[in-house]
Amino acid sequence: MAGLLDPIQVGDLSLPNRIWMAPLTRLRGTVDHLPTPVMIEYYRQRASAGLIISEGTPVSPMGVGYPQVPGIWSAEQVAGWKPVTQAVHEEGGKIFAQIWHVGRISAPVYLNGRSPVSSVAVAAKGTVNILRPETPFPVPHALTVPEIAEVIEEFRRGAQNAQDAGFDGVEIHGANGYLIDQFTQDGPNTRTDEYGGSIENRGRFMLEVLDAVTSVWGPGRVGMHLAPRGDSHSAGDSNPAATFEYVAREMGKRKIAFIAAREYAGPDSLGPKLKEAFGGVFVANEKFTKAAGDEVIVQGKADAVLYGKLFISNPDLPERFATGAPLNAPIPQTFYTHGPEGYIDYPALSTEAATV
Repeated sequence: MAGLLDPIQVGDLSLPNRIWMAPLTRLRGTVDHLPTPVMIEYYRQRASAGLIISEGTPVSPMGVGYPQVPGIWSAEQVAGWKPVTQAVHEEGGKIFAQIWHVGRISAPVYLNGRSPVSSVAVAAKGTVNILRPETPFPVPHALTVPEIAEVIEEFRRGAQNAQDAGFDGVEIHGANGYLIDQFTQDGPNTRTDEYGGSIENRGRFMLEVLDAVTSVWGPGRVGMHLAPRGDSHSAGDSNPAATFEYVAREMGKRKIAFIAAREYAGPDSLGPKLKEAFGGVFVANEKFTKAAGDEVIVQGKADAVLYGKLFISNPDLPERFATGAPLNAPIPQTFYTHGPEGYIDYPALSTEAATV
């Protein structure tokens, strides 16, 4: 029976283990949203992951909702990502870019004074991420149908830029109450046109983005990230099982490489139903230990597991899992700072041994 340390075929890729690095916003880009040299070392250190999924990379300036996130919309950003992907490949690893648009989870301060966009002109609850003093999310501009087509093209161009930057594929960020989720779930989407109302209409934007991205990569190098509990940024759906099983089936028809779900294990987990509806590689994510990760794979509820905080603090997480070595504890105070501390200074087993 397979476990975390066993290899797996995922779409076009043969991967050495099922311990994947989750997409993790770390804010180590420049104020102009360019990748930085310190990111080269960060990703290089973690290349033993079965697959690295990069931090969310906005596909346009209007997709930004945090300071100093590196984007993927310009030639200069592509040039900045190339040494990152090269470093991962030199260490024998594979890396997907997570392409992202935050939609209404932003504010004019991050958008050159413009209002954020969304499915409808209704503000998310809560306050703008990272911004101080705390500021409520503003009312967004509801995208028109022609504007939706423009955003879909931005995703396609972001996918092309990721290919030009040397990534091995892309994961589309369809989770956590960001723009795609703002269309998919009926909590934030009350549209009455072809992008609202029925499950098929609400799923249209996600699937059109997916089709645009696979036109660049082919299905075997594309994944989709979902959050079926709808527990972030005022997302939520009146029937999440029906909504997410529908999109999972549609993605299964397209034979994409995998779907991943940020959904901690619990009695209300939709993961097993999504895995069945999808029919392909299903990746679990959120609060998994090694034991829980092995268990969910052995039980056939997932095929791989994404680890976030444990990969922040343990660059060699697969080796530590394999040997039973103790784990470094993550330091939350440095998750969203802008320097090397708490980013590239967590020790690997090899460096610990060298200091003994």
